Amino acid sequence: MITLTHYLVLAALLFGISTMGIYMNRKNILVLLMSIELMLLAVNFNFIAFSQYLGDTAGQIFVFFVLTVAAAESAIGLAIMVLVYRNHKTIDIADLNTLKG
Repeated sequence: MITLTHYLVLAALLFGISTMGIYMNRKNILVLLMSIELMLLAVNFNFIAFSQYLGDTAGQIFVFFVLTVAAAESAIGLAIMVLVYRNHKTIDIADLNTLKG
């Protein structure tokens, strides 16, 4: 039987992998966006696990709001990345010092 602890360990592993993805690779925008999405997925696992454990649907409803924000963030982030690639022919963060204003 899968208990609450199993879900929390899985969420902690996903959160740790995403944190390492952010800290290990600070050059590629695409990897940073994927790491942020993985971090939001780990948080959603926690919401679902506690919602099921407590028998309350509030956590499951909150997951829909988090997924909506994540989808909007992905769409805007990918659109910005495409525009930056068109202008600079690279998606490395170190080469994007012209965005400082």
